Amino acid sequence: MTATALSSRQLTNNFAETVMSAEKKAVQSLTVAVIGGGQAGLAISWYLTRAGVDHLVFEKNNIAHEWRNARWDSFCLVTPNWQCRLPGFPYAGPDPHGFMLKDEIVEYIEAYVKSFAPPLREGETVMRLRASATGGFDITTTNGSYHAEQVVIATGGYQTPFVPRQAERLPANIVQIHSSVYRNSLALPEGAVLVVGTGQSGCQIAEDLHLAGRDVHLVVGTAPRSPRVYRGREVTDWLTDSGYYDIPIAEHPQKETVCEKTNHYLTGRDGGREIDLRRFANEGMKLYGRFKDIVDSRFLFEPDLKRNLDSADASYNNIRAAIDLYIEQNNIDAPIESPYQPPWQPDVEPQELDFVAAGISTIIWCIGFGTDYRWVELPAFDGRNQPAHERGVTRVPGLYFLGLPWQNTWGSGRFADVGKDAEFLSGEMLRRRSEMIEATV
Repeated sequence: MTATALSSRQLTNNFAETVMSAEKKAVQSLTVAVIGGGQAGLAISWYLTRAGVDHLVFEKNNIAHEWRNARWDSFCLVTPNWQCRLPGFPYAGPDPHGFMLKDEIVEYIEAYVKSFAPPLREGETVMRLRASATGGFDITTTNGSYHAEQVVIATGGYQTPFVPRQAERLPANIVQIHSSVYRNSLALPEGAVLVVGTGQSGCQIAEDLHLAGRDVHLVVGTAPRSPRVYRGREVTDWLTDSGYYDIPIAEHPQKETVCEKTNHYLTGRDGGREIDLRRFANEGMKLYGRFKDIVDSRFLFEPDLKRNLDSADASYNNIRAAIDLYIEQNNIDAPIESPYQPPWQPDVEPQELDFVAAGISTIIWCIGFGTDYRWVELPAFDGRNQPAHERGVTRVPGLYFLGLPWQNTWGSGRFADVGKDAEFLSGEMLRRRSEMIEATV
């Protein structure tokens, strides 16, 4: 048996032992358990605290852990600071139209916690959630056992870094990291860098390396892009005024499929700007189509680079067209801008790259995250193992999700509107608690 298999078995045994040990401890009763202490968990805690509802927030790490430890050094928000509006704590700094840096985001969250002192259990991991024989839910954590009348799962939609299994074929001398581990160019070995994926993280990391003078190869996926400023205003201002951010998923033209769309790429760096991969290509960055496979010393790519660039530009132009229509319909005086003209086109569709000949020393996988709900032993998921819910309310009485992308609107999984979803769910929870109390009278 391999060392890897032994290690995996040992981890499984250790986990089982921890669960059994925790379940032997005295059970603590709660009205509500909130699992996850990110912005979603804190937002619902704010409403529960205000309503005087007994609850605990379980956070397996420390507050703001992901922002502090899973973002690169130059990371900043891509949405303006004024959209940071957690319940009872809207941004009040000097730069509402700026973009908070990583350390400022951490400070904002820490200040939020101090503002209302939520009942936090930091460093306590929930290992099992299941229905209780007496009603409600049984919860097993690394520190003990709990019984809760209602539970909010606020762990978000980005939990497990994804790296394809083909990566196992690469030689050990090539450093491989996920985007959540990248910090800066100086932390990488000398040599060329291959960045795989062009969501927000991939594009911003590629730009960070490019600005640092590194030789960057970028694998371009199907992510869309967005303007930053158009016709004299920040695009988020136009989209806010037009009501786009308030469209619930049930009324969105793309319906549930919008949940599967990758976020538009742009950046808040240096005051905010667009990201145009064609401009990077003009400046020497090498672009390729989607990652396909690894054979010997070659990366293989799909012949879809031009199509992916054109698709990203189509999204960009569609946003501009929607703003044009809004301006026209409301007779707004705004400066006219010229149509976008692509500054670069691929002459050929590169379908392979010899990583030895190219001097690739590092690969950064920026192809997203998966979810991990194995600890939830409840019938609350659909055929793709994703939460089945309506605005966060599941068919399991008393069980809710919060902080999911497009849980209700564009801002559901963000600082912008997670508070609105938390307010809605807190109302549902209070209503259910009242019904439960009435049923016992």
